Amino acid sequence: MAHELFSRGLNVLRKCTGAGLSIAMLAALPGVAHADENGISFWVPGFFGSLAATPQQPGWSLANIYYHTSVSAGADVARARNFSLGRVPGDVTLNANLNLHVNATGNLGFVIPTYVFETPVLGGQASVSMIAAYGVVGTSLAGTLSGVFTGPLGNNRPFGPLSGTISDTTWGFGDLIPIFSLRWNAGVHNYMTYITGDIPVGAYQSDRLSNIGIGHGAIDAGGGYTYFNPQTGHEFSGVLGFTYNFINTATQYQSGVDMHFDWGASQFLSKQVMVGLVGYVYKDIGCDSGSGDRVGCFQSQVVGVGPQIGFLFPVGDMQGYLNLKAYGEFANENRPAGWNTWVTFSISPPAPGAPPTTKPIVRKY
Repeated sequence: MAHELFSRGLNVLRKCTGAGLSIAMLAALPGVAHADENGISFWVPGFFGSLAATPQQPGWSLANIYYHTSVSAGADVARARNFSLGRVPGDVTLNANLNLHVNATGNLGFVIPTYVFETPVLGGQASVSMIAAYGVVGTSLAGTLSGVFTGPLGNNRPFGPLSGTISDTTWGFGDLIPIFSLRWNAGVHNYMTYITGDIPVGAYQSDRLSNIGIGHGAIDAGGGYTYFNPQTGHEFSGVLGFTYNFINTATQYQSGVDMHFDWGASQFLSKQVMVGLVGYVYKDIGCDSGSGDRVGCFQSQVVGVGPQIGFLFPVGDMQGYLNLKAYGEFANENRPAGWNTWVTFSISPPAPGAPPTTKPIVRKY
């Protein structure tokens, strides 16, 4: 009986935490600088996590996320920022010696309503979500930039040194991110596919150091797998996706195609508690382009890994789920690295309970 209750509890966790763990965050801190143009990407690694492909409970659910990040970058990203801010004239090329660095922090809150359809679609479970965000991003650019201008006629002249510190803080709303996904279940094996994109309506100015929107549209699609065994509590998930970026009409810069892989592994200690690890690998596989691209291919990459813990508890007649996870980043190129933390709280319909036990009727005559 105890084993059956434990397995039943894990099934509740699977149904109620699928949305809370997989809907982590998309386009979270574009203004903080992550990849592509100025080191900024549409996809924020860590969006998918544990139980990403498992079915969810039909009906409406709501996830609320607090996200904090602190990152820094060296000369590669700082040079790109100087170009985009117009601190270097646009009619010459620049071979620069840089002693520059970028630091950024961000605090954002996200509201993510999701509707899971009860009627199967292509034999799977369909869901739609919308991500909306509000928060603050602060960025500083400091150091010294010097070098040699090569003019259009091939003449060389010294440039700089250009030194000092500039900083900027932006409050506002982020871009809107719609998501459509399909999930299939076959015992302990779960599969999913998704498509999403960026609607560039967030706070963005091309000549501003900090932004919350990314200034251009994007389409992202991919698929994932989750192994989840309710009998043992073992779980592993992985989701692979690709981003196509449209041109930024304000800067005439088009970021290349990005590849990202998010993963999570966990062990359920009881029907209320799970612990584990999360991680991601992010890499540009296509070169940047456009008439506004003055830094070349500018392919970036980063790797992150960290711990996670989750708790399930009742909220009235609904199910509540709280997940905390953190990532430390390394192996970065043309992209800032640092650390980030996520706190996700979701409310969803409860999983159907076990059928009531009927006792035989005993009559006395």
